[in-house]
Amino acid sequence: MNILFIGDVVGDAGRRVLLDRLPILRERFKIDLAIVNIENIAGGFGVTEKLMRECLAHKIDVLSTGNHVFDKREAVELVGREPRLLRPQNYPAGTPGSGWYVGETRAGEPFAVLNVMGTAFMHPVLDCPFTSARAALATKPEGVKAVLVDCHAETTSEKMAMGWFLDGQVSAVVGTHTHVPTADERILPGGTAYISDVGMTGCYDSVIGMNKDKALRRMLQKLPQRLEAAEGVATLCGVVIDVDAKTGRSRAIQRLSVRED
Repeated sequence: MNILFIGDVVGDAGRRVLLDRLPILRERFKIDLAIVNIENIAGGFGVTEKLMRECLAHKIDVLSTGNHVFDKREAVELVGREPRLLRPQNYPAGTPGSGWYVGETRAGEPFAVLNVMGTAFMHPVLDCPFTSARAALATKPEGVKAVLVDCHAETTSEKMAMGWFLDGQVSAVVGTHTHVPTADERILPGGTAYISDVGMTGCYDSVIGMNKDKALRRMLQKLPQRLEAAEGVATLCGVVIDVDAKTGRSRAIQRLSVRED
């Protein structure tokens, strides 16, 4: 099973390169399952129903998120009725939606996706992501072997710890949130593919996807400054993971960085 995971899509630039390059990547890597983190797709902050529907219409199988999931008020209702749109599993009990999704590929192969959020330097402070992950995996149907975890966290240490914590229990732990791709992709001893951060999909002529001039004024002048998603040439970042569908163990992980023409 070939799994494509694409990192935090930021604003119109990220959406544009995502939808333009997705069909090419599907064909090139013979993708069976496509998962995309879209928590920044609506102008850099949150998710709207229109953009969610657009992604699903392009045959993206699961949409993960993170700390910006509820930036748009409509998302509270969206995660409650669209199971393919995940919010971090470790939000408190009673929060609408779920961070755990079990489904089948178009070829009928079962899979699961888990979305958890770190607690170090993150707001709001949520339940423990490790115990939340363990509880979710305890509900995994016996026939599901391929499991991908989107660990949305600030620190590399917390993401690395999650990789080791789940090694041998899931197919992959991929990090999101920092918008900066790391070069530490590997297969852990138990067969779990790991990378600390897949990077963002958006305009890199920016400050982590935001207009660089506005970000600089905010940092230099220490005055309120509304950030906006950067426009310009965009780059799609993600990973392709080769998973043995019979065992759930990963055989390979490859970083992707695809720039617009």
